[in-house]
Amino acid sequence: MNDNFGTSGTVLVAGGAGFLGSHLCKRLVHEGRRVICLDNLLTGRRENVQALLDNPLFSFVLHDVIEPIPLDISATHIYNLACPASPRHYQADPVHTLLTCVYGSRNLLELARKCGARILQASTSEVYGNPHVHPQPESYRGSVNTVGLRSCYDEGKRCAETLFSDYGARWHLPVKIARIFNTYGPGMAPDDGRLVSNFILQALNGSPLTVYGDGSQTRSLCYVDDLIEGLVRLMNTPPLFHGPVNLGGPQENTVLEIARLICKLVEVEESFQFFPLPSDDPEQRCPDIALARRCLKWQPATGLEAGLRKTIDYFAHDAAYEPQEAQGDVSGTLGHDSGINL
Repeated sequence: MNDNFGTSGTVLVAGGAGFLGSHLCKRLVHEGRRVICLDNLLTGRRENVQALLDNPLFSFVLHDVIEPIPLDISATHIYNLACPASPRHYQADPVHTLLTCVYGSRNLLELARKCGARILQASTSEVYGNPHVHPQPESYRGSVNTVGLRSCYDEGKRCAETLFSDYGARWHLPVKIARIFNTYGPGMAPDDGRLVSNFILQALNGSPLTVYGDGSQTRSLCYVDDLIEGLVRLMNTPPLFHGPVNLGGPQENTVLEIARLICKLVEVEESFQFFPLPSDDPEQRCPDIALARRCLKWQPATGLEAGLRKTIDYFAHDAAYEPQEAQGDVSGTLGHDSGINL
């Protein structure tokens, strides 16, 4: 079994052209690691890794993890970030989402067995559902609807955690499970329908900000660079430490507070449109990160205002978007919660 702690070898990042995956690929290549980015580009974007394509340390493989992994791929470390993350995307084809979580995890775990690699599962705060415990510790088993709009993602991620746990126990694989809370930052897709991207685009375009419910539901936001640091630290823990570990921002804000802060930073007058709360939209979402603090020596370092300023600057100057994309979803069927944010 490969027991180096992430300082050498080849890293496979499944879902590497997505939001989180592309940031992880850039981090690893910058550190001198050889990286294979595996992505079907269903929700990932080639432009996210465009700057890496000419780097000899980086290679891109167009592949859907639902299908068996190509036989010529080998790695010492595997990050599984392959899954649509926003409700708008994972609800577009719920069966494919569920199979990505289950078949994709199995295929990557089999690759880890073959290569003797350590492997990390990017799970999600969605495994807690609409929680009855607050903030949510890793010991909380959740309150999840098995047949709702979010079930393909929520239950898929829960099943993936079970697969990782059982593979780790049966074949002594050094598996790692990260439960990722709402993450934001430069590189977010403008059409993903998530809270931060929706609000920023609407503010930049002078549109009313779309708020579901009365805006009193809470979210905790983590800046992308901090989240990537947490994933890398978790991957590099000793083999017998598996998790799951919550990774996210422990500061809790209401949706309306976040909307008002974005209006302030964009320097536009506050204007909101209120719509019915979507089905199964969690009322509270905030991680207990005591385990991450203790075992990873990790906690977010970027304040909310500083992180939002960087994200606003990205959308204002670097991201290509059409004004109508800022109107948000007004059907009442999709919420703002970002879930795993790939």
